[in-house]
Amino acid sequence: MSESLKQPTSRRAFLKRAGLLSFSGWAVVSAASDEKLFFNISLAEWSLHRELKSGKLDNLDFPVIARNEFKLDAVEYVNQFFKDKATDKTYLAELSKRCKDNGVRSLLIMCDEEGDLGDPVPARRTTAVENHYKWVDAAQFLGCHSIRVNCGGKGTPQEVAAAGADGLSRLSAYGKQAGLNVIVENHGGYSSNGQWLSGLIKSVGLANCGTLPDFDNFDIEKSNWYDRYKGVEELMPFAKGVSAKAIDFDANGNCIETDFVRMLKIVKASGYRGYIGAEYEGNKLPEREGVKATLDLLRRAGAQVG
Repeated sequence: MSESLKQPTSRRAFLKRAGLLSFSGWAVVSAASDEKLFFNISLAEWSLHRELKSGKLDNLDFPVIARNEFKLDAVEYVNQFFKDKATDKTYLAELSKRCKDNGVRSLLIMCDEEGDLGDPVPARRTTAVENHYKWVDAAQFLGCHSIRVNCGGKGTPQEVAAAGADGLSRLSAYGKQAGLNVIVENHGGYSSNGQWLSGLIKSVGLANCGTLPDFDNFDIEKSNWYDRYKGVEELMPFAKGVSAKAIDFDANGNCIETDFVRMLKIVKASGYRGYIGAEYEGNKLPEREGVKATLDLLRRAGAQVG
């Protein structure tokens, strides 16, 4: 079983400490009820990207906020918020210490802006592969199970898939040495086509190369949307993480874009029992209220699915 699917050993003790939660404006389900869900909940750092970009929140404090404000025991980082710290062991040690001090587990690092792993030009593809090595090393240092990568490139679907298979294979080989997974998110372009991405992962054929299905990122190009439910179903056989993204909510607190109950039924049917990352990406609510709304919905939907 991959590390992403293991139940954290301290979870029961954590839940006993967590107690009951309530937030102004949102009736958040008690974190203690998470034990009844078929999945665990983590927090995706992008949920607070405006605070982080403005300097209101520092990356080092992200796990502290996840634990103390949102009562979560696992986090998913975004490399953009500590871009120059990948090889800074002093910085990484401090981040690791804050996680340990607060009972928080580091799950993965989402890596952007390091080049196209599916670039058909060999030299550029090699640069992209090697640019990710430092994030594999950083993720290993922090105790993560994966790095999340993008697999884009300019060319036909077949050309990018062939190049992507090479880039992912080489990066996954490096990741294997560190005991880490390399997982691809549906994140625009060809990768938002579930059939294309699942076919790519099949062609790589490595146990530590998988997917991070995102509930919302199925916009292939210029509002050409791939069916999100079909896409998640196609990507789940390779999933080593799941991103439950919400943008806007209706008056009942349900996500307008995605039926969370329907999505969670697909996730459960696949046999996945790991962490699901709560990710708020809207702008109609303050970020922290959006996170609370997303957590509330994820818990309610999870309880319905059983």
